[in-house]
Amino acid sequence: MFFNEKIKIMPLGAGNEVGRSCVIVECGGRTIMLDCGVHPAYTGMASLPFLDLVDLSKIDAVFITHFHLDHAAALPFLTEKTSFRGKVYMTHPTKAILKWLLNDYIRIINASSDTDFYTETDLVKCYDRIIPIDYHQEVNVKGIKVKALNAGHVLGAAMFLVEIEKSKILYTGDFSREEDRHLKAAESPGCKIDALITESTYGVQCHLPRAEREGRFTSIVQNVVQRGGRCLLPVFALGRAQELLLILEEHWGSNTSLQKIPIYYASALAKRCMGVYQTYIGMMNERIQKLSLVRNPFAFKYVKNLKGIDSFDDEGPCVIMASPGMLQSGLSRDLFERWCSDSKNAVIIPGYCVDGTLAKEILSEPKEIEAMNGKKLRLNMSVEYISFSAHVDFTQNSQFIEECQPKYLFFVHGEMNEMQRLKNVIQQRNEKRGVEMVLYTLRNGEEAGFDLAKDNEAKIFTGVEGEFEGIIIGTEDDIRIYKRDELIESKYKEMCIYERQRIPYNSTAVLLKQVLVDGFEELVEVESGFMVGNVHIVLSGQEVVLEWKSSYTDDVLAISISKMISDIGLKTKSVRLSKMGKKELLVSVLKNHFMVEKENDDIKVMNGDMMARISGDGVTGDAGIVDKINECIKKIEAIYLRD
Repeated sequence: MFFNEKIKIMPLGAGNEVGRSCVIVECGGRTIMLDCGVHPAYTGMASLPFLDLVDLSKIDAVFITHFHLDHAAALPFLTEKTSFRGKVYMTHPTKAILKWLLNDYIRIINASSDTDFYTETDLVKCYDRIIPIDYHQEVNVKGIKVKALNAGHVLGAAMFLVEIEKSKILYTGDFSREEDRHLKAAESPGCKIDALITESTYGVQCHLPRAEREGRFTSIVQNVVQRGGRCLLPVFALGRAQELLLILEEHWGSNTSLQKIPIYYASALAKRCMGVYQTYIGMMNERIQKLSLVRNPFAFKYVKNLKGIDSFDDEGPCVIMASPGMLQSGLSRDLFERWCSDSKNAVIIPGYCVDGTLAKEILSEPKEIEAMNGKKLRLNMSVEYISFSAHVDFTQNSQFIEECQPKYLFFVHGEMNEMQRLKNVIQQRNEKRGVEMVLYTLRNGEEAGFDLAKDNEAKIFTGVEGEFEGIIIGTEDDIRIYKRDELIESKYKEMCIYERQRIPYNSTAVLLKQVLVDGFEELVEVESGFMVGNVHIVLSGQEVVLEWKSSYTDDVLAISISKMISDIGLKTKSVRLSKMGKKELLVSVLKNHFMVEKENDDIKVMNGDMMARISGDGVTGDAGIVDKINECIKKIEAIYLRD
């Protein structure tokens, strides 16, 4: 507790990519996970974060920032298909909406696969484990304190302020510092941050002013429908969709010439979730709260709900908002393929597009696209991009970073090039202002750490003045020093630890003694072997065994003896002292650790479900044991003396 512990941070997803957000924070055997989403460009197991890189049974809790699939859709897999047994936390609106979103998601995913990613039963069990929390409510996980702050972005979205001892870490998730038509801007943490883990979705790009964006959006939509075209708006079912509906409802209300042209919201899911939006109006901005006193802000006059493509009478101009936002499948993809060859029609991409998706592909305006059935379709419809994405742009993000003043800055949730550009610009700004800040753009599976900030004052529990020999004891609350002979009067007892180390050895006792005599004047020969200080040295078969009672002095002495014995083969190359073949020795040593079988000239090594093979080409097989085998080979080659 009282030594320099490190806080370790590792992304399992969203490292140099957008999608499958998942970040591990670990300190002193306590571990939490922040988000657990899927990658929208992939399906099934390929869409998951790299969960196999950590021991999931040791994760104490997972905190979900918001209901979008790239931050939450892997949660049922984590809770029901892995060894994870921790707690699950998210805000009340996130829990309420996530249930509907995941039901819809798993139905679509499982329909296109022979095996279920996870089942509806898994989803119900996962949902029952979720503990809803409020903004500013503090959760304590084994001494790690976590508090949810408003993040903007979507209803119920949270940033998480993590406190470990005196260190403060802020994980932003997806956040927006701009108030829109229904959501508040993300709040400030109100304290200095040691480490900031922030999204970098837009890198160094800057959004147009909101009024300009809305004006351009309504102008394009109006031009398309007035020329007799159909306007497709691919969106996530919940989030930006509600913002765009509010804009279109207002524009149609002030333009009588448009009011006979239908606006469709093609999402039965969103219709079910509108009740949740109405329930949590108190968490929205002042504009919506005032409007709710007069009428329901989400009861639209000019927007109709469309259950599916079968119930759609595709005649004449219209505006359709459909999911998913990346055009990978579903109704938005069906409508896009139906309309893309007609130049009167248009598609407006209203938010960020992930690499590898159709939405990203059409922004480069190719002449044709590949349909779901493999056929080529002409892309004649106009393609427009207007960002209503509720993510911070460069201006908002850089201001937020300056406000938090972190010592360590971690970028996640950004494509590699955008992330690197942002890192470079922030570094240049810091250098000009003389700000010391360590910046990281970790890939998935890469880890970085920093020292835990804590009080290092110790309380002395003895009446003795001056110098004395004592025992340092760390508790959850403080650090205490006891005089050794007074320790018995406290509730603490001194514990003795005895160490034993086995070193592979393939030479003679004579050489071992000679090396020890040369290195240690205090060598004493005893009946069972040798003694150097308090370290007992015994030659047993093809091993040298060291035994000692653990203390700082004897630990250092044992390390020195171990190194000297391991180096015997390197320092006496002119003498051949091998008593058995190298392969025979290798098999003998490996049998102490693994199941070993000889197959002709090869050696087969097994450990549980893992297997490796040693042949003339080297060691191949499961990485979990290959490294251990190579370490054994390295030690044996140091001992086995060549001519």
